[in-house]
Parts: sequence; C-alpha cells; structure tokens
Amino acid sequence: MTLSPPLTLPPLENGDRLTRSEFERRYATMPQVKKAELIEGTVYMASPLRAKSHGEPHARVMAWLGAYWAATPGIQLLDNATVRLDADNETQPDALLRIETEGQSTISEDDYVEGPPELIVEIAASSASIDLNQKRNVYCRNQVQEYLVWRTYDGAFDWFCWQNGEYVLLNADADGICRSVVFPGLWLAKDALLAGNLAQVLAVLQQGVRDREMGG
Repeated sequence: MTLSPPLTLPPLENGDRLTRSEFERRYATMPQVKKAELIEGTVYMASPLRAKSHGEPHARVMAWLGAYWAATPGIQLLDNATVRLDADNETQPDALLRIETEGQSTISEDDYVEGPPELIVEIAASSASIDLNQKRNVYCRNQVQEYLVWRTYDGAFDWFCWQNGEYVLLNADADGICRSVVFPGLWLAKDALLAGNLAQVLAVLQQGVRDREMGG
C-alpha cells in the first residue's frame, strides 16, 4: 500500500479568501508572521511598521491606556491580541480595553478574545486605510462600543461611539478633552497626544480618574 504524503497547508497570502478556521490553521503554521487579519473573509497582512508613523504613536497610546488600566479595577488592556468577532472576521487591533466580568467579550480556552471588546484603538496611515473603511464597518456591526483611530499621516484622531447601530464622532469639549462614554475617567487631551506631549496626556487622564473617584 502506498502512503500519501502528508498535506502541507499553503501559506497565508494577502487577498486570500478563507474561512476563519482555515485562516487560523494557516496562521498557526507561520510563527514568523507577526500580524495577519481576516476582514470580511479576506486576508490582510501588515507591511513592516515604521518608527515615527506607527511605533511611537502606538507607544503613546499604550502609555495612556496603561495608566488608566493601572487605576481601574475590573478591566483588561491588551496589545495586538487576536479578536474573534464573527465567522468572517478575526482582527488584531493595536490596542483594546475590555471589561473583564459581564462585558461583551470573553477569553477563550485557547486564550483568544472572543466577542467585541468595549474599546479598540488602531494606528492608521490615513483616512484611505482599511481601518477607516472595511474594519470600521466590521467593528460597528459587531457593536464595539468605542473605536479610536489615529491617522498619523493626516495628523488626526477620530473617536467613534456606537449609537443605535452606527458610529458617531465623539467631539472634544471646550477644554479639548475627549471623555469616554463607556470607561468613566478615561479622558484624552487629543491635541497634546498629537503633539507628542505625553506628560500633558497623562496629567489630563489623572484628572479624569480623580473626577471619577469623586463621583463626577
């Protein structure tokens, strides 16, 4: 009897049309690939990330969210974690915040996020990127409550809130501060963030946390 050679899974390629289970099988055989996503059944693989247009903005966002996480029991901050949203969508957002108990998402037995986290942040190249088009539609349909997109080439930061089945922009107040609807005390000095003034960003966040603790 002639034994058939073991089947070899083909590698992931940009533009592949796959089911989520097939996407996961192929991704698991490619440890050298650091970021691949399935958006509406299509595979998207990230290009190498630049320092000033992605790495540094990402670090600023993580510093801001990390300080809030440290001051807020019952939530979880994750960096580049895989999120299983539905049968055709498995994303890997730059950052997310989730409510650990009785929130919208859970952690699966194999250690992935399942279901929509309450807040997602993506670092995008521009308004023409997938983050503000296909991915935004996917997050809205799956009811990610707050979706933040930093368009580094455009020098802009969009904060979307889910309301009645669609995303609406959350505008900064008269002091230039954006205040989360879902996470009390999560305040962002948007102009300071865009300008690289991390000290001011963290000072405003601390003000928001103090306001929350005082019942504001």
